[in-house]
Amino acid sequence: MRTILITGPGGSGRTTVAAATALKAAHEGTNTLVLSADRTDTLGAVLGVPTGAAPVEAAPGLTAWRPDAAARFREDLVAFQDRAAGALDLLGAARLDAEEVTPLPGAEELAVLRALRDAALSEAYDLLVVDLPPVPQALALLALPEELRRYLRRLLPPERQAARALRPVLGRLAGVPMPAEWLYETAARWDVELAAVEAVVADRATSVWLVAEPGPAGADAVRTAVTGLALRALRPETLVANRLLPDDAHDTWLAGLAAQQRKTLEEWQGTYDVHRVPHLGHDPHGGHDLTALAVPAVNPAPTPVEWPVVDRLAEDGVLVWHVPLPGAIRDELDLVRRGDELVVTAGRYRRIVPLPSALRRCTVAGAALREGELRVRFVPDPDLWPRGV
Repeated sequence: MRTILITGPGGSGRTTVAAATALKAAHEGTNTLVLSADRTDTLGAVLGVPTGAAPVEAAPGLTAWRPDAAARFREDLVAFQDRAAGALDLLGAARLDAEEVTPLPGAEELAVLRALRDAALSEAYDLLVVDLPPVPQALALLALPEELRRYLRRLLPPERQAARALRPVLGRLAGVPMPAEWLYETAARWDVELAAVEAVVADRATSVWLVAEPGPAGADAVRTAVTGLALRALRPETLVANRLLPDDAHDTWLAGLAAQQRKTLEEWQGTYDVHRVPHLGHDPHGGHDLTALAVPAVNPAPTPVEWPVVDRLAEDGVLVWHVPLPGAIRDELDLVRRGDELVVTAGRYRRIVPLPSALRRCTVAGAALREGELRVRFVPDPDLWPRGV
């Protein structure tokens, strides 16, 4: 299934673009689901159809869905208490009733990720359009599966499960309860669910659209968004320049804004695949307005981003890892080698990346930012590198 993740600066009109894109695809005969990550029903307000915990038909061939984080959180907590009954009784803990539970921070993000996974695995739709939060929150959301899986592997290493038969004996010897079977089973289930979400984001049929209003603030937001996406091995397939003013505006104030938009558009045109969406003169509402918006067509998925390792051992005695980071600023970059991982920081964004197997047997010899790429040089470690290489 084709998946389009739509984000952009706050207030840029990304929800409207997501709704119009989904409606356009449905009108063209594509069975489409539009998924909202917003806690308020902005998607329903644009479509003219209230959305909520259950998917609703917004138009022929178009389904809209806004997951209910509170309901899912209650279900998960009750299930967790049932599985952990023994440990909770040992601690003398009092059970929580579902009616007294309110979602904790992070529950909404997990609800959206589960909905994204369930929708992507469904065979009922041909296209999934996801209305993500503004860029910083969207990138944190997309990073969550990878980061949570890393935490699980550190806290409950899979190799420890080999000692299941010894756990009762070890518990008696240590005098303390050992992790119960349900804990490892829960961690394994979470790992599978998170891996499924990761697979959706990394799938070749998934792409990202950025929505922004041209102007100085929009240009800065797009630059940082592109860098943050690149750190997740993503790049925007399309940059939707939204709410464009007419070039022939007679009002002096509007003419000044239109000129500012044109200047930014010229800068974007040479770097991104820009699609222009004119301003309707009012806030879009309902199917008629959404149909009037000139949103982009859904094209085949673009070529995925690659981080190649270039072998320059014969020429320079190094392997060079090319990490595309368009828009990155040299002074805002930071690299730290941590075991078999590389911690990459670009401005406000950070990612802990596992090293390719060949680079794990090397030491870092330096790095440089050139032509929108971070190029990290590695020198083979003689004690770990195969003989004769």
